[in-house]
Amino acid sequence: MYNTIIRLLEKRNFKVLKEIFLNMNEADIADIFQNFHDDSDVDKKDLPLLFRLLPKDVAADVFSYMDSDMQMMLINSFTDKELAEVIDDLFIDDTVDLIEEMPANVVSRILKNTDNETRKQINQILQYPKDSAGSIMTTEYIYLKKDMTVSEALQKIRQIGMVKETVYTLYVTENRRLIGVLSVLDILTADDDDLIEEIMDTNVITVDTLEDKELVAAQFAKYDFLALPVVDQEFRIVGIVTFDDAMDVIQEENTEDFSRMAAMSPSDDSYFKTPVIIHAKNRIMWLLILMLSATITGSIITRYEAAFAAVPLLVSFIPMLTGTGGNCGSQTSTMIIRGMSLGEIRLKDFFKVVFKEFRIALIVSVILAVVNGIRIYVTYTYFYTDTNADPLKLAVTVSLAIISTVIMSKLIGCMLPMAAKKLKLDPAIMAAPLITTIVDTCTTLVFFNISMAIFDIHM
Repeated sequence: MYNTIIRLLEKRNFKVLKEIFLNMNEADIADIFQNFHDDSDVDKKDLPLLFRLLPKDVAADVFSYMDSDMQMMLINSFTDKELAEVIDDLFIDDTVDLIEEMPANVVSRILKNTDNETRKQINQILQYPKDSAGSIMTTEYIYLKKDMTVSEALQKIRQIGMVKETVYTLYVTENRRLIGVLSVLDILTADDDDLIEEIMDTNVITVDTLEDKELVAAQFAKYDFLALPVVDQEFRIVGIVTFDDAMDVIQEENTEDFSRMAAMSPSDDSYFKTPVIIHAKNRIMWLLILMLSATITGSIITRYEAAFAAVPLLVSFIPMLTGTGGNCGSQTSTMIIRGMSLGEIRLKDFFKVVFKEFRIALIVSVILAVVNGIRIYVTYTYFYTDTNADPLKLAVTVSLAIISTVIMSKLIGCMLPMAAKKLKLDPAIMAAPLITTIVDTCTTLVFFNISMAIFDIHM
């Protein structure tokens, strides 16, 4: 499809291009524009021309799907009239998102081409903290009065529904206070003479304007809502958060958690839009911390020099033990972090989680220890007989070290994320890299102490 559009554009066959766009979804059109923008072989000056082929009611939707770079490029090519038309057709929350991504001179031009009411709504949303429900809500919703009839409500929906972000959920207010909620289905299945008060649901789930947006997104997962009303401290409705905005929040939070779990500082931009120097900056701090932390392991090995001087073979088991410990800690921390993010695990479950992980660790560690113990005993009894270590003692030493390592790493893997949550930190920072470094140090310490006890080595 993209190649077809490029060929038609080169031939200046605008009539066919317009017909193609009329039969396409807005998100798919935005993808084609993005490919056009990223294609080094085409003339970018044709992008505004291509955009002007879109019908007015489609153009705003396509514009909202574009990334900030393409939006800014188009804005710079728009006349004031064209900009006003696009902004006028955008929903308020999309306009706010646009403004937050643009430089000051572009923001000034956007606000200059909006009407007073829209500018007032934009400024209202921009006043809320960045991570709050108020910052992601839209003020475009349909509200009804409780003494309306169903017939009157339908008439109002027909009149203003097209300019509201959603008509599927309707809100009933009295002096701006939220007193009820109902769906379009409730309206359509009721009699025309029924009062809204008689069919509305007074048990309304709401969020506060200052509620963390991640918690707001979690409410959508819990209740399967299409929209969630946002109220102030006096229970006056000030806006709604829609399902698509909640999905954006979940995607953003997941990306942030994945970055932290990989020992990187989160970035607001996509991979290719983030400069190399920023990528390096986001990664280097944690790498430095982890590298310097790993020197503790080296210090421990140096301190127990007598142990591997007496039985050099012991050193060969360190990578296997630390790797096993790191993997066990990573498994547990990933499960706990995920459980906390879904609300399955809470801080009050701390001892319950620790006890469960302890039992899991016992089962896993014994199986690993038995398998490894048999392997070591057979290997150094029948194949590598030239070592100065007793195969039985070696097998027992490594097996006990594995049991200790697995139990210790799984307990650390479950406790650290929960401790971070208690300290108001993101549990994701206690993920694989950090836990692996801590476990490596503890594993090495435990292994050499067990070795010195079983082989009767004195420092």
